[in-house]
Amino acid sequence: MSDVTNNETEKRFQLEEEGKTAFVTYLVNGDTITLSHTIVPPEIEGRGLGSRLVRGALDTVREQDLRVVPQCSFVRGYIERHPEYQDLVAS
Repeated sequence: MSDVTNNETEKRFQLEEEGKTAFVTYLVNGDTITLSHTIVPPEIEGRGLGSRLVRGALDTVREQDLRVVPQCSFVRGYIERHPEYQDLVAS
């Protein structure tokens, strides 16, 4: 079970850790979601939270039957390293 939540008001997937929030912002356009920027506060960096966050976001995207535009370089790199998510990338 993922601890990543979809904050639709803020248009971001987020993950809470030690009172800090890591997040990836998005914009939905029809059946496509652009993941635009990933932020992990310095106090909680280096623990794999960015990867956990992106994995949870991509799992949610799959559940919602959306296609991904990985505008964020961190998201793009994650998808390149995890081929099980490459089918989500919009052509």
